[in-house]
Amino acid sequence: MITMDRLKNKGRQLAYRVKKDYLTLNNVVLVAALIFCASWVWASVSTMSRNWELEKKLEARQLHLAKLKLEIANMELEREYYRTEEYQELMAREKQGKMLEGETMVVLPENSKAAKEKYNQTQMIVTEEKSNFESWMSFLFPRS
Repeated sequence: MITMDRLKNKGRQLAYRVKKDYLTLNNVVLVAALIFCASWVWASVSTMSRNWELEKKLEARQLHLAKLKLEIANMELEREYYRTEEYQELMAREKQGKMLEGETMVVLPENSKAAKEKYNQTQMIVTEEKSNFESWMSFLFPRS
């Protein structure tokens, strides 16, 4: 059976060996350098990841802005159309049944659903395709 004195002696021997063999200045400096390098790499990767997410958010907001600008331009054109005499005359004819002298009014049935869908116009936002190299360059060197 191992006695208490023998355990203390083994513990002291182990502490001496660790202090003498492993806790040298070279080993401490090497461990500190490894920890510094690992933290630097971790910070670099997390910063690149954050930049990537922010770039995606920026692109999404730019697309949304372009869409809103198109909607505003469309509404302005529509407003200008509503101010024209042509539109006012058409509405007066449609809503009040007015017509010019010598004209005959013809009432047509409403368009079918297929005809309405055929001529339904939607505006598309055009996005420019980036090459893989351009995507990496915009990711690594974002515009300020």
